[in-house]
Amino acid sequence: MRELRGLDTLSPVVLIDGRSGAGKSRLAANLVRQWPAAGPVQLIALDSIYPGWDGLASGVEISRQDVLVPHARGLIGVWRRHDWETDAPAEAYAVAPWLPLIMEGAGIITPQTRRLCDVAIWVEAPEESRKRRALLRDGDSYRLQWDRWAAQEREHIRVDDPAGQATLSVSFP
Repeated sequence: MRELRGLDTLSPVVLIDGRSGAGKSRLAANLVRQWPAAGPVQLIALDSIYPGWDGLASGVEISRQDVLVPHARGLIGVWRRHDWETDAPAEAYAVAPWLPLIMEGAGIITPQTRRLCDVAIWVEAPEESRKRRALLRDGDSYRLQWDRWAAQEREHIRVDDPAGQATLSVSFP
C-alpha cells in the first residue's frame, strides 16, 4: 500500500475500522501480505478481544489500554483472547513494540486511539453486502445478534466519527 511507504517510524501502528462485514479483515490480511518493509507484522483482530456481544466499546478500551498505549511507550503489551463459547477470558498474547502493528475491528478509531496510530483506515460497504458477508462468515449465531451489534456500531459512528478521523477511506461493493 503506497500510503505506508513513507512512514518514518520503524514500528508504525495502523488501525482499520468499519462496520461488520465491510471488509476490514480482508484489507488487514492483504496489508500484511503487501507490507512495504521486510520482517513480521503483528495483526490483531478485535473480534478476539471484544468481551461478548455487548462489548464493542469495552473491547476498544481494552485494546487501547493493553496494546496501543504500551506500544506507543515502547513497552510490551499483553491482550487476552475472549473465548466466545465460554464467554470468558482465554490465553494471553504479547505485542512487541519494535514491530509494526495492525489492529482491525469495529470501533477501533476513536479520538483516544487515533492519537496512538500512524494511519487510520475507514472501510465502507453497503449494508446488504456487509450483512451477507458477515452471515456467511459467522452463520446463524451472528444472525441473532446482528441488530444488537449494529446498534453499538451506530453509536460508535455517532460519538467518535471514525470516518472523519481516518487518514484513508476504502470502499468495497
